[in-house]
Amino acid sequence: MFEFGRDLRRLFEKARDSYDLGWLELVSVGLVETEARHQSTDAGRVSCSRPYEAWMRAAALWREHARRTGSTDSLRRGEQASRDAAKAAQTEDQAMLAALDVGQTSLLVFDLYGAPRRLTGLLSSLERLPQARRADTAAQIEALKARLSARQARLASSPEQMVEAANRLAEAMDGLTPEMALVCDELKLERASLSLEAGILARNARLLDQAGRDLRQLVEQAKPDERPVSRARALALCGTGMAALASIAGDHEARSQAHALFDAAADQFTSDHSPLDWAAIQLLRADRGPMPEQPLTEACALTNMPGLILGALIRERAMAHAINRAESHGDTPTLEALRLDTVQRLARPMDETLPVDWAADQITLSRIALALTARNPSGARDLGMALYEAADAASSVGAPALAQRARELMVLTTTH
Repeated sequence: MFEFGRDLRRLFEKARDSYDLGWLELVSVGLVETEARHQSTDAGRVSCSRPYEAWMRAAALWREHARRTGSTDSLRRGEQASRDAAKAAQTEDQAMLAALDVGQTSLLVFDLYGAPRRLTGLLSSLERLPQARRADTAAQIEALKARLSARQARLASSPEQMVEAANRLAEAMDGLTPEMALVCDELKLERASLSLEAGILARNARLLDQAGRDLRQLVEQAKPDERPVSRARALALCGTGMAALASIAGDHEARSQAHALFDAAADQFTSDHSPLDWAAIQLLRADRGPMPEQPLTEACALTNMPGLILGALIRERAMAHAINRAESHGDTPTLEALRLDTVQRLARPMDETLPVDWAADQITLSRIALALTARNPSGARDLGMALYEAADAASSVGAPALAQRARELMVLTTTH
């Protein structure tokens, strides 16, 4: 990693004149924020010679900061920078690219905080754009549309739609120029993720092989001393695929390889370099079985933001691990303490509780009730309806993974 000093200053000065923002992966999230603030200040100066380019760069910096931290303030600043770029646009092409930039931020808001209506609204705004005159602009529009279709397919949990969306991502990649390498890498990662998920759902070896090839290529291209965050994301997906195969085949060696891949992903950077990426890796670890308490506790602290989907997923998983530990030791007082804490969270006014957080807490409360059932058979009464509502709330906000956890727990309620 870079440190403060002459080399870092030279890096920033050079980066201001470059359209390739891959260098951002080498600096900590704090430095990304600092540079975003400086760039916004420079773009807003009357003396700024190229305000459109300056605002577009500021938007990209704020978006990267939001992607790593979940900061709603950075999301707001990123969108405003894109709108300022639109005001400074001198050609129709620049105006369209600025509109696309607003769309990129809107897509990131969905990824972080959900609400499927955002996808519908963004698609409508893209359809209203005039025909692009430049081929590279048209390619970027298609790339954003392909990313939208990928998210819609994932929400539908349909392997067929996922395959179709993955093919659309591949077609969009074909239209990108070499200067759009970072955009192409984003699409490759999303295509691999979709192929992997579809392959797991359909138990389709061809799709899993395709995902594996794509991910191996991404890992090889993302050098640890140049693209550590991209490399970690690809390694984490590799681990997810290996863990899924291990579960399907009951292969202990493959399960060990999956854990090694998660460890390798976590070793690419520290938690303060890209907090959400680091926390997401801990979530993947927690999904696969027992793990130390400290990393999950830190991941909870890093993602403790109202409405953040990743935060809700991690909190639910951390509580599940705590419940399992208490249950395995017959520690009823701890289970009661966890129940009281969760009830207090659920008792907050509805205008202070967002649906995804409510769903996570409802799942936790149901899990505690199941754990207490042996001592108090009435404790698991009426859990089915509560979990149904939790699944519905999670689905409505665009958190299918959390909804699936509620449905899996519903199955357990029928055995108690």
